[in-house]
Amino acid sequence: MNYLDFEEPIKDLDKQLLDCIELGDKSDVDVTETQIKIQKKIDQTIKEIYSDLSPWQKVQISRHPDRPYTLDYINSIFGETFLELHGDRNYKDDKAMVGGLGKIKDQTFMFIGQQKGHNTKDRQYRNFGMANPEGYRKALRLMKLAEKFDIPVVTLIDTPGAYPGLEAEERGQGEAIARNIFEMTRLTVPIITVIIGEGASGGALGIGVGDVVLMLENTWYSVISPESCSSILWRSWEFKEKAAEALKLTAKDMKRMNLVDKIIKEPVGGAHRDKHKTFELVKTNIIKSYSELSSYSKEKLISNRMQKYSQMGVYHN
Repeated sequence: MNYLDFEEPIKDLDKQLLDCIELGDKSDVDVTETQIKIQKKIDQTIKEIYSDLSPWQKVQISRHPDRPYTLDYINSIFGETFLELHGDRNYKDDKAMVGGLGKIKDQTFMFIGQQKGHNTKDRQYRNFGMANPEGYRKALRLMKLAEKFDIPVVTLIDTPGAYPGLEAEERGQGEAIARNIFEMTRLTVPIITVIIGEGASGGALGIGVGDVVLMLENTWYSVISPESCSSILWRSWEFKEKAAEALKLTAKDMKRMNLVDKIIKEPVGGAHRDKHKTFELVKTNIIKSYSELSSYSKEKLISNRMQKYSQMGVYHN
């Protein structure tokens, strides 16, 4: 288990619990009562810490190294029914963007999402979840395939942003993202979007136009990361906490501004402390959202989607 800086009190108590269990295993001393007391203290400490998190702390949790990623959700929700599809049929297969078909009960879904990585080698292989233009074109190809066979689309967002390299710009990064946004607004099948980690900039928007947008409790969604915002406004990353506060990027902020439709409450201590419960919560909300959208005609879906996004923001004539 990895711990963030503000989780140090939890780390100390977890160590005490492990030491207590080890003592009980190595001796004839009954430590059951002590274990119960320490566990209660751990639960209370986690509850206290996670009940009053700052926006920057929520950003940290969204990047927690133990937090589940897209493929973890796919493997849990779909299991062996998932069939991954590859390539954009133009340049190559982008490993930062994964997608394919899978079944929940008797309903087939097209799942698409950004994948980071659980270790250094995997992160490099997945380009840290930062997709190139071919990743967004692959995503669009899969969406169009889903539309052809009347299959609902589920997108999972978890990216620090689209890849900003020179070669990505040469291959049309901005056009690829803009094309996806345009095409998603008029897709004739239901689109359910779930923000499971970081939701940064156009990298998130490239697969983020949904009829229903769900957001896990300890995630963020913004036009720019706190660090980048800090470096632009204050010429230093030292003001990232202040930037996180100013950006209004938390799930509560997004819901208050009607930029997302629902917040999925995470298990106490974050998604990384109870992954299986988190998977079930996401799965339940996907099924519920689809059951509501499935009754709409294609024309109604597109009309509602266009209306939903045209009402966002503040403007004056």
